[in-house]
Amino acid sequence: MAHPKSDHLTPEEYLAAERVAETKSEYFAGERFAMAGGSRAHSMICANVIGESRARLRGSRSCEVHTSDLRIKSAATGLYTYPDVTIVCGAMRFDDDQRDTITNPTVLFEVLSPTSEAYDRGRKFEHYARIPSLRHYVLIDQFRAHVDLLSLEDGKWTITAADGLDAVLELPAIDLDLPLAEIYRQVALVEEGPGHAPPNR
Repeated sequence: MAHPKSDHLTPEEYLAAERVAETKSEYFAGERFAMAGGSRAHSMICANVIGESRARLRGSRSCEVHTSDLRIKSAATGLYTYPDVTIVCGAMRFDDDQRDTITNPTVLFEVLSPTSEAYDRGRKFEHYARIPSLRHYVLIDQFRAHVDLLSLEDGKWTITAADGLDAVLELPAIDLDLPLAEIYRQVALVEEGPGHAPPNR
């Protein structure tokens, strides 16, 4: 999360400003936080996840796939944010009558960067885990073919990994499988090993 953009705001003040703003900001505990832009790899991964998810869920009448333009709220904690990709299954529940902020995502995806990874894995997941409808939280590395999946099973969050382009990300809660080869299609991955540190985002 970046540095706050303004003084203390109520949620209503944040939403009023956000709805006319040219750039997106997260909101938590009275503060608005500017969101940074992403790299080419970040953008390609998001596009691939959205395209593959839509294609594979096409027969489902109950699930919708959304870009990072869809704002979500963790009602239990008060965080407003824009996940990289959101899948919603079932009727959408909205935060207010403007119907532009949802409170019931089923799957959330974040593409990791050096500046966001600690937050996405830590504090942000704490917010997301308080959303009752959430079943999967997907963390995608943008420099190597590796995805971490956090899933809610029997009231507990478990973590599994899919590693390598031959692997498949399985999301059983919505009956969706995403091959990593498709997630990383046309993405220039960085070789691992000495002297191959990831570039800055």
